[in-house]
Amino acid sequence: MPEKQTAAAVLSTVVVDDEKLACEEVCYLLRECPEVEVVATGNNGLQALQLIREHEPDLVLLDVQMPGLDGMGVVRRLLEAGSPLPHIIFVTAYDQYAVEAFEVNAVDYLLKPIDKARLRVSLDRARRLIELRTPAGARIERAAAQLQARSGGRTKLLVKHANRLFLVDSEDVVYATIDDGLITIVASMIEGQSNYRTIEELQSNLDPHTFWRAHRSYLVNINKIKEVVPWFKSSYQLRMDEKKNSEIPVSRAQTRRLRELLKL
Repeated sequence: MPEKQTAAAVLSTVVVDDEKLACEEVCYLLRECPEVEVVATGNNGLQALQLIREHEPDLVLLDVQMPGLDGMGVVRRLLEAGSPLPHIIFVTAYDQYAVEAFEVNAVDYLLKPIDKARLRVSLDRARRLIELRTPAGARIERAAAQLQARSGGRTKLLVKHANRLFLVDSEDVVYATIDDGLITIVASMIEGQSNYRTIEELQSNLDPHTFWRAHRSYLVNINKIKEVVPWFKSSYQLRMDEKKNSEIPVSRAQTRRLRELLKL
């Protein structure tokens, strides 16, 4: 019986951070905490989802800012899927003003670089919540929404161009298109390949009020539409506000939505 209680006292933990050194630092600090067992580590949001579903951990230390699917995106995906949420300690470089959203909702966070004493406080808080069987979902959902509002809903996208990796603000993206399974992102100052595998996956991590699926192969930023061009059989094309003046087809299924958006 005592052995079972001891096993139950250990918090199974997943650590996710896109910076390898940061992830290693967290794991190093956690090794000094006997009540914590790191069962898996990941370096992006998609891995976070997979590891959480696979291991069903008690606790996740999750980086907020990651290219592609960020920490907030991970939370949204889990909530949308109706998956039970583990207790989450967010790891963030946001300033104090932004992380007030966490404090208000009793969701804990760690500022980089991580302080050992502050980590201890976070772990003790997580343990108390878990022992009290306090549900994590509602608190984290509120905190995620508030943090996104505070940070202006800006999402960073990874774009590969000329064998280099660039981070692009989502608001600078003009449109994205997919061809033969490869997604190209066209932004104001750069064009290159995305690390997303599908348009649906990309769209789910962008502001739904800004990015619109004009065609099955195109996702457009409605704030970057320069001209609506009438086309055949009451259809339209969109001339985008970028150096090539790209023209994006609007599918028949989306023509009605275009009229609603622009009051045509």
